[in-house]
Amino acid sequence: MCAIMGYLGKELKLEKFREYFEKTVSRGPDMSRIRELDGAILGFHRLAIMGLTDEGMQPFELHGSYAVCNGEIYGFRPIKAELSKEYDFASDSDCEIILPMYEKYGVGMFEKLDAEFACIIYDGAKKSFVAARDPIGIRPLFYGYTDDGGIEFASEAKNLVGLCKRVIPFPPGHYYADGKFVRYRDVTEVSEYVSGDLDTICKSIHDKLVAGVEKRLDADAPLGFLLSGGLDSSLVCAISQKLLKKPIRTFAIGMSEDAIDLKYAREAADFIGSDHSEIIITKDDVISSLEEVIAALGTYDITTIRASMGMYLICREIHRTTDVRVLMTGEISDELFGYKYTDFAPSAEEFRREAVKRVRELYMYDVLRADRCISVNSMEARVPFGDLDFASYVMSIDPELKMNRYGKGKYLLRRAFIGDYLPEDLLMREKAAFSDAVGHSMVDYLKEYANSLYSDEDFARLSEKYDFARPFTKESLLYREIFEKYYPGQAEMVADFWMPNKSWEGCDVDDPSARVLSNYGDSGK
Repeated sequence: MCAIMGYLGKELKLEKFREYFEKTVSRGPDMSRIRELDGAILGFHRLAIMGLTDEGMQPFELHGSYAVCNGEIYGFRPIKAELSKEYDFASDSDCEIILPMYEKYGVGMFEKLDAEFACIIYDGAKKSFVAARDPIGIRPLFYGYTDDGGIEFASEAKNLVGLCKRVIPFPPGHYYADGKFVRYRDVTEVSEYVSGDLDTICKSIHDKLVAGVEKRLDADAPLGFLLSGGLDSSLVCAISQKLLKKPIRTFAIGMSEDAIDLKYAREAADFIGSDHSEIIITKDDVISSLEEVIAALGTYDITTIRASMGMYLICREIHRTTDVRVLMTGEISDELFGYKYTDFAPSAEEFRREAVKRVRELYMYDVLRADRCISVNSMEARVPFGDLDFASYVMSIDPELKMNRYGKGKYLLRRAFIGDYLPEDLLMREKAAFSDAVGHSMVDYLKEYANSLYSDEDFARLSEKYDFARPFTKESLLYREIFEKYYPGQAEMVADFWMPNKSWEGCDVDDPSARVLSNYGDSGK
């Protein structure tokens, strides 16, 4: 996954920089390097995925400028071939094109990238930083200002807590240059809706998702696939299996007593012919790992933490027992096509607004979860549903067509893959939240544990401490207390608790789980 960090200023000493940068060495355990520059420091922890030789180590240097990048740049080879007419490349790393592109195009380079990335460029001529993040925020980046008037960027908030009074998420789809943040792309912006023939629309959905998966299969390190047996992960796995024409390695997780996903994941694995592994977890596994999960995540959000428990534990086991370095995941589909609660959207316009909100906030919730759970276990996440061409296209589909008028949520995605990708029962399986489908007992155990720690009086007293995103259940109080232990005073890194849209009829609930919705139905079976 890699970790990057940069400081531009006069006061921070190298050893202090090194101390804080070491907090994310798990993101890049293969090799580390820190470069002192004129008025700046750059650091890089490497997880070697592309260009595995030493020549692929960062920071890269070109004509007195330097760059560190945590990312995957898809389709970099044609860009590199064009740039090779003017520049000599030393490695097979995709990120080596960053500095030649910057020299050639300036900040205009970022809108040309098809990438999941976060980067920091030290402009040697200006002796200043340029930084940027991909349009969805799949790769993490944070910033803050130091007491000496300097600015720092880092892959994770934990690198900056203690160095900066306030740690701020770097806004997705923006670059920073000359002291300003500028948006270079917004995937939610639509100039004209795609409407009309469903067969044509579904073919485009099919073709663009297949292309998005294919891009992400390009790796010089071993690939693995998270498989819940839900629609999204099953499609990623099925497409990958077809493209690679050899058994892929799939992994599923569930509670020992009531796992829902395991049986469906096994059915999907058997159908596509993958090399499948199951990880079984218990109540003790969940409770004992809760604090380390929240410390890794840097959030207090209820649904993010619940969903992270299973994901963190499966990734930990994959890291411990296999040589997998890249994990393909199924995140971002729900934000694009709809959740269970969006069945209650009162109009197409409301559905659209909710999709825009969810996509713009992805970096604080599902994308954050996937990144931290995977990276803390020294692997890289790749997210095909976050492919920029695919996501932009789906956002452009007339929301009237994406609403659940078909008796089945995410119908267009399901229809797009009717055929031999998956058995019909899996293709049409009802949406189940990952935290629920790992086993309803998991969330129940977390709630019980929180309730055992606080009396009603304790809850009322302790919750009063928090003006921003005040805890509203004992479970949310527990998460907030652990969060504040590791990220004191940084609650505004997360906009609010992820919850269904309470203004819609049927969605005024006090828990983020789809279990509390009236349309949950077969999701829990």
